[in-house]
Amino acid sequence: MHEVRQYDDTSDKNKVVELWQKVFGYETAHNDPNLTISKKLAVNDGLFFVAVENSQIVGTIMAGYDGHRGWLYSVAVDPNKRLSGLGSLLVHHAEAELEKLGCLKVKLQILASNQSTAAFYESLGYAIEPNISMGKLL
Repeated sequence: MHEVRQYDDTSDKNKVVELWQKVFGYETAHNDPNLTISKKLAVNDGLFFVAVENSQIVGTIMAGYDGHRGWLYSVAVDPNKRLSGLGSLLVHHAEAELEKLGCLKVKLQILASNQSTAAFYESLGYAIEPNISMGKLL
């Protein structure tokens, strides 16, 4: 059975970094797991969650809410736990927390080439929208 709870920096950081490196294989400095975690904790919004099984972190999800829209980030599931419903559990947990804050719409971004991830989100009711995503490194 999986427990989804808030991230705890004192006990979870190394395990989350290890999971993210396995799942995402970060290659750019702005995606460094330690930096990402530090920046998220600085916001102090309580929207960073881990899934735990037998004291092991097997999944993560971060959410954000700016009062207008909610966002999902860093949805990661241990490759050995995929297709177990864990990803869905994490997404539904984050959605429920966003809804408690008054969030009416949740968005996320994935690479256009990542069809399997797109199919996963479509199975949860997300739809591809005709938007242009733009970004700028600061």
